Amino acid sequence: MARRPRRKHSPQFKAKVALAAIKGEQTMAELSQRFDVHPNQITQWTPFVKVVVASIYAATSKSSQPFSGFSQTLSGRFQSLMP
Repeated sequence: MARRPRRKHSPQFKAKVALAAIKGEQTMAELSQRFDVHPNQITQWTPFVKVVVASIYAATSKSSQPFSGFSQTLSGRFQSLMP
């Protein structure tokens, strides 16, 4: 059996998978099969998304424009947290 080559997942993909896990509409096994990743990866990515989202809401509550620059902030912080 040949080894699968190492894959690099984009931060957007990781966020998408982690948000699906946070929603809880599917089991970890179903998510793993749907996104073709190991369940341990999903488990590792989920806390990062929770931290990033919480920090974004904390930062936006201080500003006058609640969602200005939301997408740039999310992608920048998510990339900085991921190994």
